[in-house]
Amino acid sequence: MKIVLVCSAGMSTSLLVKKMRDAAVKKGVEVEIEAYAEADLKRNLENVDVILIGPQVRYLLEKIKQIAEPKGIVADVIDSKLYGKVDGEGVLDKALSILKK
Repeated sequence: MKIVLVCSAGMSTSLLVKKMRDAAVKKGVEVEIEAYAEADLKRNLENVDVILIGPQVRYLLEKIKQIAEPKGIVADVIDSKLYGKVDGEGVLDKALSILKK
């Protein structure tokens, strides 16, 4: 399973990625988690299952869905409370719940 986080420059999500990876290890979930700037997303869609977008760039959701959905990738926005708290476990749980649907 591969989860990609998207923000404007790819930097603000790096701490969240680390916390999500730590939460995945604790839960025993095998997952690859990466963060990219929106400009780099198109080049990094191979084997991606879920794209989660930082709340500060939620306006990109429809644009990203147009790229992702034809490839069978689900895209959604990260809850601003989870993002603000850098809640890696909460964001990971959101991604996993999207995949179960």
